[in-house]
Amino acid sequence: MTELQRLAAAKVNLFLHVGPLRADGYHPVCSLATFADVGDIVRLNPAEAMAFAIEGPFGAALAGEADNLVTRARDLALATHPGAPPFRLTLEKRLPVAAGLGGGSSDAAATLRLVGEALGAGYGPAFEAIAQQLGADALMCLEARPVLAEGRGDDLSAPPAFPDLPAVLVNPLKPSPTGAVYRGYDEAGAPGAADLPAWPADLRSVEAVAAVLAGCRNDLEAPAIALQPAIAAVLAALRGQPQSLLARMSGSGATCFAICAGPAERNALAAAIAAARPDWWVQPCVLAGSAPQG
Repeated sequence: MTELQRLAAAKVNLFLHVGPLRADGYHPVCSLATFADVGDIVRLNPAEAMAFAIEGPFGAALAGEADNLVTRARDLALATHPGAPPFRLTLEKRLPVAAGLGGGSSDAAATLRLVGEALGAGYGPAFEAIAQQLGADALMCLEARPVLAEGRGDDLSAPPAFPDLPAVLVNPLKPSPTGAVYRGYDEAGAPGAADLPAWPADLRSVEAVAAVLAGCRNDLEAPAIALQPAIAAVLAALRGQPQSLLARMSGSGATCFAICAGPAERNALAAAIAAARPDWWVQPCVLAGSAPQG
């Protein structure tokens, strides 16, 4: 066994349509999710005994957390391979916590990948089943590429083709807990619907993608803002800059994203927001596009 490392990429919901709570306790959703080229880092090193550590700029927020998805993923994976040699897992937490970026699910998926690689087992159907136990987002995070998610979020299919998207992620460093946001959504009468928007078979430009996304929504944006008004300030800041083609909240917040026409516009936007609000987390990135179909 040798040292291994994997990026736990930030997941971004380009749109998130949410229906009313079902009898099974889940909200039906329809979302186009993709992944950034930034995220947390998970490392695996040989060790004399099983161990786990958290470090990084946002590691302190998880200190003492009793139910970490990394250790849950590790333990479930090891249950399929009894007698595996011991190792140490280290989570370098680079993404804000409770940020709407699927951080915990992506960390768990990266862990499954690492453990599978270390044991020479790949990840395969057994690990896909484990991912489903860890949450609706964990399965899509195993692949970490654009996906259309429906049902409870784990009915996954390939989206139509669209290009890579230069983008800026901004978080006000205020938490936006998913459970509280969904409760607020229900209390408001769950006014959205898990509808599938019309989507061209192939979009060739970033501007065309932004134009189509402008007709979509994040149905959790209003309840998230009601609970965390700083989200509205982030959206106003992004929408007030000329480089933003589209700005929207991701997931249940508090992170928001802006799509830009190219790298120069993206970098200028990130610099402007960071200069105006040094108390926010600002990250330029690329959101992965989907490969042309056929």
